[in-house]
Amino acid sequence: MPSKPANNEFIRLVKNLPDFSSAKELDELGQKHGIGTLAHLQAIIDQRLLTKEEACRQWSNSIGIAYVDVLSSAITDEAVALFPPEIAKKTQAMGLYVIDGVLTVALGSPHDQEQVQRLERIAQIPLSPVFSLPCEIADCIAIQYSTEQTLHESLTALENKEGFGQSTGVGQNLDSMVDAESLIKVLDEIIYFSLRERATDIHIEPQETNSRIRFRIDGNMREVLHFSSKLHRAILSRLKIMCSLNIAESRFPQDGRFSVPIGTSKANFRFSSIPAAYGEKAVIRVLAASGKKTMLSLEQMLISQSILQPFHRLVQNPNGIIFVTGPTGSGKTTTLYAALSEINKPDVNISTIEDPVEIQLPGITQSQVNSHIDLKFATLLRSLLRQDPDVILVGEIRDLETAKIATEAALTGHLVLATLHTNTAAQAITRLLEIGVEPYMVAPSVIGVLAQRLAARICEKCKEAYHPPRALLQKFFLDEGLTEVPFYRGRGCPYCRGTGYRGRIAFHELVLITEEIRQLISDGHSAQEINRAAAKVGFRPLRYDGLKKVLLGLTTIEEIEANSSFEWTS
Repeated sequence: MPSKPANNEFIRLVKNLPDFSSAKELDELGQKHGIGTLAHLQAIIDQRLLTKEEACRQWSNSIGIAYVDVLSSAITDEAVALFPPEIAKKTQAMGLYVIDGVLTVALGSPHDQEQVQRLERIAQIPLSPVFSLPCEIADCIAIQYSTEQTLHESLTALENKEGFGQSTGVGQNLDSMVDAESLIKVLDEIIYFSLRERATDIHIEPQETNSRIRFRIDGNMREVLHFSSKLHRAILSRLKIMCSLNIAESRFPQDGRFSVPIGTSKANFRFSSIPAAYGEKAVIRVLAASGKKTMLSLEQMLISQSILQPFHRLVQNPNGIIFVTGPTGSGKTTTLYAALSEINKPDVNISTIEDPVEIQLPGITQSQVNSHIDLKFATLLRSLLRQDPDVILVGEIRDLETAKIATEAALTGHLVLATLHTNTAAQAITRLLEIGVEPYMVAPSVIGVLAQRLAARICEKCKEAYHPPRALLQKFFLDEGLTEVPFYRGRGCPYCRGTGYRGRIAFHELVLITEEIRQLISDGHSAQEINRAAAKVGFRPLRYDGLKKVLLGLTTIEEIEANSSFEWTS
């Protein structure tokens, strides 16, 4: 892409072009102002004259070649391997997938036949070129070609660089080192590799003789590599600078957030550091990339029909509280976003209070709490009720004040969706009572509680059937009388990095609040008694739905056991 930026006069002229059915008009404008063709498109997107999708679609139509959002595409290892890294970077060509012996490749100038022919000779396979933004192709190449080996090589080179390999130098010259280009490059590579591996958390941990990096992938920890402890402090200090934290403070925990540009959007991260025996440990939570995380519908989440249908009816209620419960990282926010998308219509006023805002939802007002200025859930919620909302999402109910305001909102004609950290659905009711909400407010306000967990999903590329031992069937399916039924597991393949799992699947339990349960709540009965009353209208425990997903071949018994904290008795 040409380096010369679009000037103000060019932007003004582009604003007066309502559409471009051909590239000719923009080309003439660009030539007049000395700007390259693709810079026209980037200027339109940067100035938000059109959305990226609309601008790229119109551009692809004008050149007669399909547009593909390369950062959201399903890219195969087979396609990536057809171009060496140096060729991909030099030509800005990203192989996407191979279908019927033809490689689909993303290019900034896919109509350049000479370039396509050169790439065909390199890949030794016919090409089908598609259009993608050059800036997104560059970032996609950085992500897809990152490996443990390249990351290890970069860390080793950084250690050998003058100053970084000296234990005394790190302390003396830390201020200059944290801005060093080589250190920034290494951190970028760590982040790119985490995105490629679909990690949800990055752990940077000091050990006695070195430091290590671990990723949490599909709910399980995986060790990535070790590096010299001489680099540990510099890496953590750089992360603190990115979060605007105090690099001189290592005795107390610190929390912050930062973003990394990826194409035309940003990948968002949450940072936390705590002092440990051999230095500070840092954990980076990988949040949704702005505009990149796919919004799943409730149907796409493979929720069992016995739970999905009543949950559909719950979210159509005009008032009341619906809770989604489970531990951190169990997909509660994803479920709530899917529920909001079901009722997001022009005639419904929906507002959210989150910490942080993970996915931007068109047509919905989203607010974020800010602990630095004492902007809490309760403060925002109280003000939000003056904004005439129909539906309110409260990211988490953490204290009595927020809980009371939420229940009052439900009683005054609002539909409230919220999360709680409890092990079972019924415990959400008792938790509200324990933090001080009066039973006479809880009983009429709560209309349903959904509890959920996530289990690693069996890899579809290497799934195989097997017959489990009879003892295992009797342990988990004694009541059902199953004696001979096939289970499934993943053998391990390159697609799942040899783990046998790829992606995750949710399993649930749903308590619908009936009049009998309302009376139990008013009388202060236990969660077990609420469960027994809920069973009369179809309630089944988490165990039941988890085992159903096992029989369907979606996950394994081992995953259900590992991700469930409940007893295996009805």
